[in-house]
Amino acid sequence: MNERNESPGIRITVLASGSKGNATVISDGVTSVLVDTGLSAKETARRMALAGLFPEELSAVIVTHEHRDHVIGVGPFCRRHKVAAFMTRETLQGARPIVGVLPAVEHFRCGRAFSVGTLSFRPFSTSHDAADPMGFTLEACGIKIGMVTDLGVATSMVAHHLTGCRALILEANHDPKMLEQGPYPWSLKQRVASRIGHLSNEDARDLLGRVLNPGMTHIILGHLSETNNLPEKAMDVVSQALSGHRARLLAARQKEITDIFVQLESAPPAAK
Repeated sequence: MNERNESPGIRITVLASGSKGNATVISDGVTSVLVDTGLSAKETARRMALAGLFPEELSAVIVTHEHRDHVIGVGPFCRRHKVAAFMTRETLQGARPIVGVLPAVEHFRCGRAFSVGTLSFRPFSTSHDAADPMGFTLEACGIKIGMVTDLGVATSMVAHHLTGCRALILEANHDPKMLEQGPYPWSLKQRVASRIGHLSNEDARDLLGRVLNPGMTHIILGHLSETNNLPEKAMDVVSQALSGHRARLLAARQKEITDIFVQLESAPPAAK
């Protein structure tokens, strides 16, 4: 999917989303950042080029946590393209064996806002089995978007931060029955379904119901398990929270690019 518009707005390009690698480019047309680099540096650049994006346009790589499907390409990508990595100190400590030496690192703390160019970030802690995992909201062009993947439970704090978002990238990792009946070993099933694992489709639906607002225009479901979920199943369950709301609901994929443009407007677009 590819939406373009010349009016002020934020372009969100999900290069990949899932347990095999995650990477998203967010841009307001002035400042562009790459959120996580869970693909190889070469594959990240290749997918960016397919979307008409280029590494030299990036101002930063934002790292949400140190798991391999989010950081495996961070070191090579940052070194090759001389891009600064932004992450918490705890995340860097956990990621160091994977990312190696980085050309430049900027630290932030969950709960404290920071800016990269024209993009204003508010990172917040999430419940996940990583050193210092975080989600964030981002504001630019008068638009607020939220991104929360890799969390086992949606706390009141998470819902509070996502209030007022025009667009949302939201985890819908698994279908509980598919997880229960699937091939994962029991210990991994327990971990995925735990409070420090991942949100189910039903969890995502419930969180969306708490933060949905009249101005929300786009919801992208992310980090879908290829083993324990189906895009159609995730969208069917999460759509129950919309109840006639006209926001567009999409499911990001592991092997496909999802590209949307969230424009500055006073009301959701008419249904197509």
